[in-house]
Amino acid sequence: MKVEVKEYNEKWPQMFKDEAEKIKAVFVNELIDIHHIGSTSVRDLKAKPIIDIMPVVKHIENVDLFNLQMTEIGYEPLGEFGIEGRRYFRKGRDNRTHQVHVFQADNKYDIDRHLAVRDYLRTYYEARKKYENLKNELAEKFPNDIESYVSGKDRFVKDLEKKALIYYKEQ
Repeated sequence: MKVEVKEYNEKWPQMFKDEAEKIKAVFVNELIDIHHIGSTSVRDLKAKPIIDIMPVVKHIENVDLFNLQMTEIGYEPLGEFGIEGRRYFRKGRDNRTHQVHVFQADNKYDIDRHLAVRDYLRTYYEARKKYENLKNELAEKFPNDIESYVSGKDRFVKDLEKKALIYYKEQ
């Protein structure tokens, strides 16, 4: 997968809303909430142009019952995909446009860490710029190696999560 970090796009929030409506129509009564997360949810932050969506559901195991409907709207179901208690879907394969990270409502840790990082980056310009600079450097260094790009962000993101969770719990 090619690694491209692009300028913030004013269309990203609408792209989230459009896709969220499709996902709501799939999960219907299982869905409690749906959030735009990840770098595309942070105004003025460069990002890979992939919309990250986090539906929150009543029962995570019931999400598997919707795999066919998710496939029909263009998503590839990949199960937990490395994170216990999550259901992950991606759209676009190597030209990915959207990623869906579904969590059960009582999975406060995973839900809170995603929302905390988003809100922290929305609030703190300096953290946003440091993250953006790191992403730019890694995208230049690993333009065709998504695994190395992600690995290169790992320590920064873990530190960011810790700070963001403290901030989030104080709100």
